Amino acid sequence: MTSKENTLNWFEISVTDMKCATKFYETIFGIEMQQQEMMGMKMAFFPSEPMSGKASGGLVQGPMHKPSADGAKIYLNGNPDLSNALSKIEAAGGKVMMPKTKISDELGFLAYFVDSEGNTMALHSNK
Repeated sequence: MTSKENTLNWFEISVTDMKCATKFYETIFGIEMQQQEMMGMKMAFFPSEPMSGKASGGLVQGPMHKPSADGAKIYLNGNPDLSNALSKIEAAGGKVMMPKTKISDELGFLAYFVDSEGNTMALHSNK
């Protein structure tokens, strides 16, 4: 890895109910996720620009994927203001664990939530 490469290439959010989890993330971000099955797993992908060099990821249901509140924390992009996505979490079946909180003027804001599958996740935005 060179010093200019992204450390994060890909992320997978573990799910047990693909339909519910896909609806949750489509609702809070106002997106459409494409689904497919591969390697014995169900997957739903977050929108991304192919070959852009930017990290992306998706939801995965399979034998190696178990939702957890205690695993690694993934900070999803909540720009321009994470309040937009945060305001939709509880109605979509999740729970806000830490409201929008200022990190600093330079680093912006973050919030933690539990998704519809029981994963503890985070949102980050500049405002």
